[in-house]
Amino acid sequence: MDRRTSIPQPPDPGRRRWLAALALAPCAAALHGLPAAAQQAKGACLPATDWSAFSARHLQPDGRIIDLDTKQQQSTSEGQSYGLFFALVHNDRAAFARILEWTESNLAAGSLANRLPAWQWGRKSDDSWGVLDDNPASDSDLWIAYSLLEAGRLWNEPRYTALGRSVLALATREEVISLPGLGRMLLPWPRSIAKGPLWRLNPSYLPLQLLRRFQMQDPQGPWTEIADNTVRMIGATAPQGFAPDWCAWSEKDKAFAADPEKGTVGSYDAIRVYLWAGMLHASDPAREPLLKSLYGPRRTLEQQQPMPEYVDTATGTARGTGPVGFSGALLPYLKAQGLNTLLDAELARVRARVGSPAQPAAKPLPYYEQMLLLFGQAWLDGRYAFARNGQLQTHWRLLCPATQLA
Repeated sequence: MDRRTSIPQPPDPGRRRWLAALALAPCAAALHGLPAAAQQAKGACLPATDWSAFSARHLQPDGRIIDLDTKQQQSTSEGQSYGLFFALVHNDRAAFARILEWTESNLAAGSLANRLPAWQWGRKSDDSWGVLDDNPASDSDLWIAYSLLEAGRLWNEPRYTALGRSVLALATREEVISLPGLGRMLLPWPRSIAKGPLWRLNPSYLPLQLLRRFQMQDPQGPWTEIADNTVRMIGATAPQGFAPDWCAWSEKDKAFAADPEKGTVGSYDAIRVYLWAGMLHASDPAREPLLKSLYGPRRTLEQQQPMPEYVDTATGTARGTGPVGFSGALLPYLKAQGLNTLLDAELARVRARVGSPAQPAAKPLPYYEQMLLLFGQAWLDGRYAFARNGQLQTHWRLLCPATQLA
C-alpha cells in the first residue's frame, strides 16, 4: 500500500483496550524517582511497555502516527516529532526510520532538508488522504531537528546529524524573527504568514532543553537570545503563576500582552510549559526562576484542588478539572520541587484512570493525553533526562528485555 495514502489499521478492540491500559499504567512504584544507577544496583530494569503499547495503537506500519479521536483521523508534525523522540529514547531504530521516512514523504514533499513539514495530514472532504494544512508548526520543527541531531550523536549516524542541521537551519531562516524592543524570538509559524503589530507567540513551543542543545550546535545562532526571551516571556505572562496557551508581543508598547485571539486562557497547550520546566537539568540557571514564576499548579494542588482544565492566567479563575494527561505532565514539575506527597497523589490519579493490564480501563485515553503521560512517566522512571547542555541522556542498557509487544 502506498504510504502516502495509507488508512488507519488499529488493533482489534479487545486488544486495543488492553494495550492502552498497559501503555499508560505507571511503572512499578518501587522504580519511580530512583536514579538509574540505584535501579541498576537493585537489579531492577526500566519497563518500556508504555512506548510499546503506544506504538501498537498509534504507530502505523508505514511510520504514520495517527490520532484516532479526530474526525480526519489526522497525523500531525507534532505527533511525528514526538514519535521520533520516543523511538530514540527507547533505542527503537526501526520505528525511528519508519517515522522519519513517512514524515519526509508526506509532510515535507520528500525532503526535510529542503522543506519544513506541513503540520496536518489526514482525510480530506472528498475522502482522499493528504495534507490538510501546509503551514509548518515551529515546535514540531524544533523537536524534529533535536531528535535528528541526538540520533546522529547517540547512534553514530552522520546522515541523521546532517539532516538535523538542515532542519534547524530552515527553522532559523523561516521561523525566527527579531521583534522590535525584544530581540530574536521563535514564531509559532513561518514569518512569511506572521503579522504585527501584535506578534503571536506560544510559550509551550519553546522547551529550553532544546534551545540549550541548539546553542551548542550553532553558537552564533539565535538560540541563547531566544532562551533568555523565553524566560522573560513566561515570567511576564504568568501573573497568577499559570502559563497561557498563547500570548503576544506588542510592537507598540514593547511589552508582552494577551493573545488577540485566545486571550489569557491557559489549558491544553500551556500544560507543556510546566512539563518542560520540570525536566530542565538541576544546574540550568533558568530552572529556578521558571519554577518560581510557574507557582500556580503547585499552589492549586497544595490547596487540595485539582489542576484546572482552563484557567484565566490574568485573574487565576479556574474552570473544570484537567484530564489525567495533565497529571502526567505535572510529574516532572512536582518531582523537581521535591513535592513528593503531591507527586504520589497525581500518580494515584493516573493509576485510578488507566487501570492495569489485568483490569484495563474501558476507554483508552486520547493521543495527546497518552503522549503527556509518556513524557512524564518515562522521565520520572529514569529512561531519559536532559543534560545541562540539552543533550539527551538515555539508559538503554537498563531497559527491560523484550520491550516491544508482539
